[in-house]
Amino acid sequence: MNNWNRLFLYGLLFACFGCISKASESPKEQKNSALTAQVASKANMVWIPGGELIMGSDDSNAYAAEKPAVQVTVTGFWIETTEVTNSQFQKFVEDTGYKTVAERPVNWEELKKQLPPNTPKLSEEDLSPGSMVFIAPSRPVSLNDISAWWQWVKGANWRHPEGPDSDLVGRENHPVVHIAYEDALAYADWAGKRLPTEAEWELAARGGLQGKKFAWGDEFAPEGSYLANTFQGIFPSKDEGMDGFSSTAPVQSFPPNAYGAYDMIGNVWELTSDWYDALKHARTAGKVAKLDVGMNPCYNPSNPYAMERVIKGGSFLCASNYCTNYRPAARQGQAYDSGTSNVGFRLVLDGKPTRKKG
Repeated sequence: MNNWNRLFLYGLLFACFGCISKASESPKEQKNSALTAQVASKANMVWIPGGELIMGSDDSNAYAAEKPAVQVTVTGFWIETTEVTNSQFQKFVEDTGYKTVAERPVNWEELKKQLPPNTPKLSEEDLSPGSMVFIAPSRPVSLNDISAWWQWVKGANWRHPEGPDSDLVGRENHPVVHIAYEDALAYADWAGKRLPTEAEWELAARGGLQGKKFAWGDEFAPEGSYLANTFQGIFPSKDEGMDGFSSTAPVQSFPPNAYGAYDMIGNVWELTSDWYDALKHARTAGKVAKLDVGMNPCYNPSNPYAMERVIKGGSFLCASNYCTNYRPAARQGQAYDSGTSNVGFRLVLDGKPTRKKG
């Protein structure tokens, strides 16, 4: 096991699949004339009516971080119909010259803050730009050892999803991956939009179906039809691809929900603006004390050193024998300064619904 994978196991356990890197400056500091926001367009966006949302799940099979279900109020907003694609991100990079976190050397001083005390410093070679990539093992492996399928690959980034020898040819309309939180913020600044909150994302994903297990109802594959890009087979060694895909899929490959949003479930996890708190729902319900002002806004007992943002929706790697996160209620932490081969994003816009003429 190389040094990166060893640190990966320290910091991520089963919950957070990310490489750890840090820019030398914040997104705000990087914002210059080249990153000045465009006039935000509602093209390829749909209106999500606000209202009351039953957030989370009381299902016996739901994960602890989803419980209990709580009622929250969400103001209406616009959301992009698809995840941000490689071609869209390419336009942003061409306009701004932006380099993603995965394309920069790792900042050890920032990295060590998220690792156990006295962790030995990595070599300069190990601090080279790169990212974590899913690589299917050739045989069944223990599900307790995520290093069997997650590998640090030097040179992996949004342009080269599997590493230096890979490219985006034929994947222009796939969701962009290897995107860290600050990368998504930079794109959002340029687009004149923002990342959704966790509640906004879940409201949009449910498509008006309150209390249902999946975004389309209570049956995963109604009448044998797969409605999202997930993992069929024995994870992680064999994806049967019964849904037509064994990696990311072009956006809009599956039917939209009732609001007109595509791929809210599966394909890639999607970043939100919320810090990850494993007890968020319990705190909202008054069952656990709220975090005091000034306390660390992130709480994950399984990953105590990392600062994480909430990701939603599951990905093409979610399987029935490992993680059933292909549900609107599912939530997970992702290190804020990390990107992986199964995490992307989409944006939202504040405003009012467009009035229909006539």
